[in-house]
Amino acid sequence: MNPEEVISSFALDLPPPPAVAGLYKPMVIVGDLAYLSGHLPIMGDGTPMVGEVGNGNTVEEGHAASRQVGLNMLATLRAGLGSLDRVVRVVKLLGLVNSPSGFSQHPQVINGCSELFKEVFGEDVGVGARSALGVSGLPAGVMVEIEGIFQVR
Repeated sequence: MNPEEVISSFALDLPPPPAVAGLYKPMVIVGDLAYLSGHLPIMGDGTPMVGEVGNGNTVEEGHAASRQVGLNMLATLRAGLGSLDRVVRVVKLLGLVNSPSGFSQHPQVINGCSELFKEVFGEDVGVGARSALGVSGLPAGVMVEIEGIFQVR
């Protein structure tokens, strides 16, 4: 199945592309690479998923927030490219986790996004290079922020 068929068959509900909240573009295409700015876990109704993972929020809640970020990134890609079928490869993700000092499960949190991309694009295309880091705060107090680089046609 191609990515658009996966979205339909699994009834994945892509939210509207997130609104720009500063002086940046959500996606910039240079050659065959699409660079996505940091995306946040904003629910379809506009509610942000806030809090610190490991201090009031569980790894599972952070994982769900990371998956929501992935859905928002897919919405941005679809809006900018016209179809997710134009994605050739997930090249690189950078995941930031709002977490306290000493927290060490950043990769498990960012897996929420990575697993979604593997589900939509398949393992060969959907799994790329990745970094997962902890930070002391993120915009609007959200749990995670993720940016990405995608090869496109």
